[in-house]
Amino acid sequence: QVRLVESGGGLVQPGGSLRLSCLASGFTFSSSFMSWYRQAPGKERELVASGSGFGTARNYADSVKGRFTISTDNAKNTLYLQMNNLKLQDTAVYYCKAYTGLDYWGQGTQVTVSS
Repeated sequence: QVRLVESGGGLVQPGGSLRLSCLASGFTFSSSFMSWYRQAPGKERELVASGSGFGTARNYADSVKGRFTISTDNAKNTLYLQMNNLKLQDTAVYYCKAYTGLDYWGQGTQVTVSS
């Protein structure tokens, strides 16, 4: 069964950094399209970053471009989101999504940016 487990969220001050992880199992990770989404209180779900293979095609929301980096460790079946220079507006629940014929979602990890 497909399973996605996010981790790495927490409380961080503005300007700080976090690295989120998404441990994947139950599907061919290297052949799948992977994404990070987030949803802040009172706002719609937002696509943060996505890609497949991560060679040339990576996409980022304008709000995070230059600050966030999506990457993988294929040996560990893990998707990462490195988040630098965090801002208050980055506060949200962050979700890992895999597309492997169907969409699969993790349970999310809370990121709170607060002074």
